[in-house]
Order: sequence, then structure tokens, then C-alpha cells
Amino acid sequence: MTDQHGYSEHDVQREVTELQQKSATAARIFDLRRIIGGLFVVYGVIVTIAGITDGQAAIDKAQGVNINLWTGIAMLILGVFFLVWLKLRPAAPPVPPEEGGAE
Repeated sequence: MTDQHGYSEHDVQREVTELQQKSATAARIFDLRRIIGGLFVVYGVIVTIAGITDGQAAIDKAQGVNINLWTGIAMLILGVFFLVWLKLRPAAPPVPPEEGGAE
């Protein structure tokens, strides 16, 4: 059966399915855990490298603690945690609304 625009019920259902798949893909791509984890890993690498290359004067300025190194390592651990969390518990696809429900 076709509607007033010439679309069959099968065509409409196929379009809805395609849109749901695209929505689920977009939800996985823009999951905040991926963005936060990626940023923490990138910044963690930068800060860790800065900590490794710090001179003794910078370490003495922080009361003998290589703060860049420890902060960089902590950022790396946090970033990896977010990325592992994303891998172990991926975002659930959105549930399509039921058709013909009470209004």
C-alpha cells in the first residue's frame, strides 16, 4: 500500500531503520567517554614528556616532587580508564518509540 506521496510502507520502514542506525552510530562516535578519554591520554602524554625532560630547577621549585611526571601519569591512567570503560560498556542504541501507543 502506498501513501499520498507514493511511498510504500516498506520504503518508510527502511528509511526509519536507516535513520535509527545512523543515530546509533552518531551516539557511539560522540560518546563523551571517548572524547574525555582521548583528551586525557593526549594531554597525559604531553605532560609526562614534560615531566621526563624537566630539569632539577623545576623539580626543586615544586619542593622536590616531579609534579609534571606524576600529573602526566595520572592523566594517562584516567584517560585509559575512560577508553577501557567505553570498550567494556558501549553505548546502548536508542530504543525506537512504540507505534500505535496510547496518546
